[in-house]
Amino acid sequence: MRVNILDAWIDALSIDEIENRISHFVSESGPHQIVTLNPEILYRAQKEPALLRMINCASLVTADGVGVVWASRVARCPVPERVTGIDLMLRLTARCEREGWSIYLLGGKPGVAGAAASRLIRQYPQLKIAGTHHGYFDSKDKVVQKIKESRPQILFVGMGAPGQDYFIHENLSTLGVPVGMGVGGSFDVIAGRVTRAPVWVQKLHLEWLYRFIKEPSRIGRMAVLPMFAWLVLRRYFVNS
Repeated sequence: MRVNILDAWIDALSIDEIENRISHFVSESGPHQIVTLNPEILYRAQKEPALLRMINCASLVTADGVGVVWASRVARCPVPERVTGIDLMLRLTARCEREGWSIYLLGGKPGVAGAAASRLIRQYPQLKIAGTHHGYFDSKDKVVQKIKESRPQILFVGMGAPGQDYFIHENLSTLGVPVGMGVGGSFDVIAGRVTRAPVWVQKLHLEWLYRFIKEPSRIGRMAVLPMFAWLVLRRYFVNS
């Protein structure tokens, strides 16, 4: 089931249901785009019609952020749970190992995608890595061709939203991959370059605060959260 929050369609599914849906996408051979939607991008989409259209063109959109889950409850169309890019990526990676599917990692600074791939192989020894490439490339066409020739079942793009999502949207049919999904800074976490919040912090829905404390430079992005909250309240309470 899909629900509409601030004009964006989001799939009201659990992470298990999402994993199974994406598995079906792979079996269909695609192409399918997965968007992991956080409050910052949803807020930005209110001012950028092209971004909102791109989100609504995706085959599947997850609520990546407690703010989006909260907004769904305020709008009286709750999604079951928060499904982050990194959690879903790891779920899908395990699924790929079991099914014999290959993945491609695109994004991050030079060396990060390769380091992330190495760690994934240590965790999932039978995993097939079709290839890796950093996100600082001059020729998009060469990268697209390289991915196409590698023929992965799932392409993970870690170049930050919404840039990663536009890349997938604009190139998915050419890439020839069944599934393309943006995963933000997941490669840095998997590679050990960035530390994720402890599980108990995640369960308290305070991962955003942990990241701000660790990275004070994120204050500009965090400033969007109260504006997002006001936008949601105004849409579903003040103007109702």
